[in-house]
Amino acid sequence: MYDLLKQPDVEPIALPDADLLFFQPVELGSPYAKLLQALIDATDWRQEEITVYGKSYLQPRLSAWHGDLSYSYSGIRLEPQPWTATLLDLKTRVEALTGHEFNSVLLNYYRDQSDSMGMHSDDERELGPQPAIASLSLGEERTFLLKHKTRKDLKTTRLALPAGSLLLMQGDTQQYWRHGINKERHPCGPRVNLTFRAIKHEANSQ
Repeated sequence: MYDLLKQPDVEPIALPDADLLFFQPVELGSPYAKLLQALIDATDWRQEEITVYGKSYLQPRLSAWHGDLSYSYSGIRLEPQPWTATLLDLKTRVEALTGHEFNSVLLNYYRDQSDSMGMHSDDERELGPQPAIASLSLGEERTFLLKHKTRKDLKTTRLALPAGSLLLMQGDTQQYWRHGINKERHPCGPRVNLTFRAIKHEANSQ
């Protein structure tokens, strides 16, 4: 058990049809900058080709999938790489903070201001209903966008994700909201984001 006196501040993010908790700063057992560089250097990064609305293109970022089961989204199937000691330690810390258990993690490496992630929901069948996804940020602060799928009266929510912050998305969040990260207009340094997930069953072969 981690020392409760060292627990981060926890802030609920009040949005309709969503259940979001924001933790910061999170104790990770190592300086954030050192951990960021270790993950950049040790990870087997890939630039996946995905299919969206029938068109294929390279993702504007690098990624890696580690864990126990495969995962499919946007026309690609990810076979898991083994857990590393660093990733297992981070998983244990995230589980202790959130109260959820995870068996996989998707790492995204935003190399500079030109890397981004399009608006989407993590609602794949393998995640089951009402998935809990814990998003841990390291490196350059980037702006996380949240947009409701049907309610046009709700403006896009913008949430800054600094190094050492953890965003827990659970409940109906993926059913009603899309999220993403835009390119930046000004130069910025690298960022690594780790999204811990619980895959309920193996992805079907394509």
